[in-house]
This record gives sequence, C-alpha cells and structure tokens, in this order.
Amino acid sequence: RASRPCSSDRARHVMNFAQSMGAKPGGDADTPLRSVQIDGQVVMKIVKHCTEQSPALVTGQLLGLDIGATLEVTDCFPFPNAPTRATAEADLADADALDEGANYQLEMMRCLREINVDNNTVGWYQSTYLGSFYTEELIETFLAYQENINRCVCVVYDPTRAASTGTFGLKALRLSEKFLKIHKAGEFTFEKLADKSISWAEIVCEVPLKISNSALVSAVMGELTKEVASEDVAGVTQSDLDRLSMSTNPFLEKSLEFLSECMDDLSAEQQKFSYYMRQHARQQLIASQWMTKRKQENAARQAAGQELLPEEDDPNNPAAKSASEPSRLEAFLIANQVNQYCEQISDFSEQSLQKLLLVSGARKEETA
Repeated sequence: RASRPCSSDRARHVMNFAQSMGAKPGGDADTPLRSVQIDGQVVMKIVKHCTEQSPALVTGQLLGLDIGATLEVTDCFPFPNAPTRATAEADLADADALDEGANYQLEMMRCLREINVDNNTVGWYQSTYLGSFYTEELIETFLAYQENINRCVCVVYDPTRAASTGTFGLKALRLSEKFLKIHKAGEFTFEKLADKSISWAEIVCEVPLKISNSALVSAVMGELTKEVASEDVAGVTQSDLDRLSMSTNPFLEKSLEFLSECMDDLSAEQQKFSYYMRQHARQQLIASQWMTKRKQENAARQAAGQELLPEEDDPNNPAAKSASEPSRLEAFLIANQVNQYCEQISDFSEQSLQKLLLVSGARKEETA
C-alpha cells in the first residue's frame, strides 16, 4: 500500500496517550452502546483541525460522558503532530516526543478539570484520506483504549470527501463484542472464526451519530440562516452552488486506484493462506506416513520383546513441527476497506449521474 497514506506514527502517538491514561472503565458494560451524541461545537473543532492539516493525518482526544446507551461527546482537543524523522538515529528523540505528548494530554485534561469542563476520556478522533481507515493500527489503538475504557469510540472525519462530493464524511466506530471475545481468546485463526461465526463485516461496527446543539446555539444558527437567505434574492447560497460541481474525475480516479491496491492486497492474503493450506496438507501426509512406519517398527519390536518407541510424543514426529496458521485479521480488514471504497464510489457515482441528468435536462430546455 505504498501510495495510500500511512498512519503508523499517528497510531503510536495515540496508543501512547491511551496507555498513559489512568481512567477507570466508564459506563455500564452490560448496557449496549446504541448511539453517540456529539456537540455541534465539537464537530466544528474536529472539522477545523482535520481540514487545516489536510492531507496530513491528525488525531485528537474526545471528552464527554458515558450515560446509559448513549455516549455524549461534549469537548475535544487536538494531539500534537507526530514528529517526522529522517534517520534511524532519531528513535530516541521519537520516544521522548511520545512521552511529551502523553504529558501534554494529561496536563490538558488537568486544565480542563480546573475550569469545570468534562475531562472524561471517551475515545479519540482522527482524519482519513478517501476513507482509508480500516488498518491494524486502528484495531491496536482500540485495544489500547479498551484496557481503561470499556465503551470507547473513534470518530473518523474525511475532509477530502467533504471537499470532493459535498457530503459530510463523519463516522463513529467501535469494536464489536464478537471480535473482542475472539481477541481475548488468543489467535485470530480460521478455527476460531468458524467457532464464533464472525464475518469480515463484524469486526468494526458503525454507531449512529447524532449532532446536538443547545437552544441558544440553535437560535443563533436560525438567525444566521435568515440573514443569508435575505441577502440573496434567489435564496441560493454558495454552499448550494458548490454541490453542483461537475468535477468527478479526481475523486473517482483515486478511489478506484485505492480499490485496485486493496484487491491486490486481498489477493496476496488469499495466496498466503492457500500456501499455508498446501503446506499443512503436505505436513499431514508426511506425519501420517511417519506414524504408519513407526507403528510397524513398534509391532516388530514388540514381537522381538524390545522396548516400544514413542509415537505421539516423539520430537521427531513431523506433526510436532507443523507451521502456525497465519492470522486472518489483515484479510478481514482489507475486505472492510474494499467495501468502504465500493460504497463511496457507488454513492458518488449516483450523485454525479443525478447532476449530469439535471444539467442535460436544463440544456434541452434552453435549446428548445
């Protein structure tokens, strides 16, 4: 995935912040999380931070309250940008920067607590590029947060989608309970997946996201909307005109390019698993032949009154040297990413066709 954005440095910073938290698990673990309610001011902060730093990937902390089946996000603050190092000698400096980032987070939360602002960590937000967020770093960060917070969420914002398609690309994600049970049990193997009946779509689930505003903010927004409408005789604003943009090539080209790369990655994962299955079948055949030969030797030794040789516990048994099964997590994440690209290409293509039909109809009326 060379051309797709890499988020390893950003993930290391977020995981370091998560591990430094001393928060107790919040919320009722028995109550399922049904929705995330986020304040409008928080949404503006997230959009501003992600858009200003685009195309660089950024993260920040989400603060709020975990009440019943709803997770309320009432405030947020950005994380320091990850340092970019050109040489391997800077590893020590990177570690120091991570510690400084964790101290920054704790100091920021202390300052918020002093001014009576909600300082309970409920998750984090991050920017993405064309929906490329289904990575192992995302899972590792979730697991790091989950050690202290039972019901943490990740809010993902895609500034490129908002600029290209005019849609608000904001999502709230969390790990599914099925995946957490499999992860606690150990390896992510085919046998465990079949036992739990989990599919690729059940690793990360999307939580309904609701944007709420106070009565005062709603009143101010209503007044601003009236002023904008009164200034324009036709009642059309600039944002309405932006939605009629006919430029479709850059977004579709990049999405199809990333989709092609994901299909190559998925094919490589399938070949890796197929190679393991062939090696496993060959190993089983060798072990069966070895066991047959050993039983014949033991039968001859028993007839001669000699001591029998070990069979199952013999270190020379080929069955004891079988290769470990590769993890299926990467393949499942790639399948999720492929589905994400297909959905956004389908949505964008549908909107583009509707605009093209609208323009063609308008031109026909002009010529008539």
